[in-house]
Amino acid sequence: MNIDKTVFAVAGAMILLTVCMAVFHTIYWLWFTAFIGANLFQAGFTGFCPLVLILKRLGLPPGKAF
Repeated sequence: MNIDKTVFAVAGAMILLTVCMAVFHTIYWLWFTAFIGANLFQAGFTGFCPLVLILKRLGLPPGKAF
């Protein structure tokens, strides 16, 4: 699994997790969901994603986007 696929998988899992937490715990979890969405939005324009830095240090092979 390369960095691109891992970023998409982690972002998707975190969005699903935070939405479930908003439904079953408190609505304030949607702020974290919005933060994830904003980070994905800016990564689309700048190419910078903090998770990519972590995954590169862990030794995952690069993909086409990162």
